[in-house]
Amino acid sequence: MTQDIQQLIKEQVTTHPVVLYMKGNPQFPQCGFSANAMGILNALGVKDVFTVDVLQNPDIRQGIKEYANWPTIPQLYIKGEFVGGSDIMTEMYQSGELKKMLGS
Repeated sequence: MTQDIQQLIKEQVTTHPVVLYMKGNPQFPQCGFSANAMGILNALGVKDVFTVDVLQNPDIRQGIKEYANWPTIPQLYIKGEFVGGSDIMTEMYQSGELKKMLGS
């Protein structure tokens, strides 16, 4: 089972340029950190964010923590690479580094 979930996560992060695993969805984030992460992506004008609501799928919620070896949600992936959670996104946004990574 976990192998299937890991494979699914790998497919999601490698077939979409920007993937955000979050609690809730872009219209209705279910936690402040997810809202912050979405706000940053919106502020950078990222249009095609593939979001995964981990509250809808407990297996993915657990699996994504193992996939990145990162204990918290949200998690941002750009071009298949794990970037970080809300705090790291905030720092990278403020420094301009996230904008460069996104090529926006």
